[in-house]
Amino acid sequence: MIDVYSTATPNGHKVHIMLEECGMPYRVHHIDIGAGDQFKPAFLAISPNNKIPAIVDADGPDGKPISLFESGAILVYLASKANRFLGNTDREKFTTLQWLMFQMGGVGPMLGQAHHFRIYAPEKIEYAYNRYTNEAQRLYGVMDRQLAQTPYLAGEEYTIADIATFPWTRSWKNQGIEMTEFPNVQRWFDAISERPAVKVGVEVLAALRKPITDDKSRETLFGATQYAKRE
Repeated sequence: MIDVYSTATPNGHKVHIMLEECGMPYRVHHIDIGAGDQFKPAFLAISPNNKIPAIVDADGPDGKPISLFESGAILVYLASKANRFLGNTDREKFTTLQWLMFQMGGVGPMLGQAHHFRIYAPEKIEYAYNRYTNEAQRLYGVMDRQLAQTPYLAGEEYTIADIATFPWTRSWKNQGIEMTEFPNVQRWFDAISERPAVKVGVEVLAALRKPITDDKSRETLFGATQYAKRE
């Protein structure tokens, strides 16, 4: 049994979808990031960067428990454990990891900043608004060119690169994107949306997600609480 500590965000949904795709038994523990659950000692013990998701696999390598944080690392671990969605040859695996790193280093951080400055920032900063909206447009362009050549980001097969990237594209409107401008991304998005495991995965913890509208949640996520020194 895999214990998943998460919430209904793109990074959380990556792991929810992967577990559903692999058919692995798992148990979900909701981490209410607006209330500050991510700063509690029990969670920090498995996720020292105080970010969701994190997992604890009771049946880890050599039969010993293992805890993991960072969604990309979790996807690689689960793909290795299930022997699925990573590619079969070395070439396929490195191509998959390349596009996974594209998501981890570009799509997630940059689209996250687009969300922040377009939606959550207490004041509109035109420079930041334009910078991250333009970067979102650029990243969708990169994906669209790749997906003009192959059905999925890493090639002919659906992989953890797609599983990692898809949840971030569900909020394209919030990123200043018009999906019709990226027809290959649209085709890819529609195909992945119809996968049964994806339909289940994106609903995990979704009913518990709260809009970030109150001052306390904003302070917890974006203010001094987030940046406080922890022992």
